[in-house]
Amino acid sequence: MTEQPTLIEAIDATLPQTQCGKCGHDGCRPYAEAIAEGEPINRCPPGGDETVVRLAELTGRSTLPLEQPAQSPLVARIREDECIGCTKCIQACPVDAILGAAKQMHTVIESECTGCELCVAPCPVDCIDLLPHPEWQAASDEQAQRDYLAKRAKLGRQRHDARNRRLARQAEEKRRRRAERQAQRTAPASKPAEAAATSSTSLRTTRASLLASLKRVDRQRQDASLTDADRRDLERRAEELRSRLADIDRQLAEGTESAARPASSDRQRRFAVNAAEQARRRARQQLAHAQRQGDDDAIEAARDQLARADRVLEQAREALAPPSH
Repeated sequence: MTEQPTLIEAIDATLPQTQCGKCGHDGCRPYAEAIAEGEPINRCPPGGDETVVRLAELTGRSTLPLEQPAQSPLVARIREDECIGCTKCIQACPVDAILGAAKQMHTVIESECTGCELCVAPCPVDCIDLLPHPEWQAASDEQAQRDYLAKRAKLGRQRHDARNRRLARQAEEKRRRRAERQAQRTAPASKPAEAAATSSTSLRTTRASLLASLKRVDRQRQDASLTDADRRDLERRAEELRSRLADIDRQLAEGTESAARPASSDRQRRFAVNAAEQARRRARQQLAHAQRQGDDDAIEAARDQLARADRVLEQAREALAPPSH
């Protein structure tokens, strides 16, 4: 029997490396690890039926129909005259295939785009289109198509790994700088406060990851082709993520209170209000997008998301309001 690490490598090599998250995981490698642990092999639309067959051969399981329709290679295209330079698509791209800076026009590097679609939802002005990839359209036969898919997979894996290393390096540098500033501001006896700041940073990092996962699940729930069972499964997953987020928010609030710094506590509450307002704006944009598309299921899901965002904003504003006497 194939050893687990070797099996994971083989599965990962079979996946298309679009890093799209349609499988419910944060990239192809985590999905490969999940398949090795027994997760279904039919959750990769970019891989199509051929990938399901190859995964069945690797794992010794039966082939299954794809949970979502197969997807041909795509490329994102930014309508640059409508771009406001918010950088949200740059932050969302799992392979760093978008160039731009704050308040400057963004553009997609066509040869490096995997067509993952992750840049579409964050765009506040809905100026990103998904089109058939020109290199895929130019492939004249099956061999040319296989060559393109192999090149896309190799480049997608390399750029995704490089991005993960960059993000980890930046997070570590940010943590180190924050620790240095804290050490300069406090006396040696206040090291417990420094440890608390580090713990708070870790919680916020985890919170950002959970929010990204919840956003992907919410997008998947808007798929009109989902079965009732799939929709219930996604709803359970979303509830679990929301529960974990609520737990982290509670821990962050408790940490702020124990620090006994009213000014810092106020900043934290204002930050919570700003984050809630942004979440409500995104929910309104998704609702408007769904209404433009005429997708009833997506409209209903977006309205639910907007209602949740309104509740969170109301709670954040109540926490910020001064206590009544």
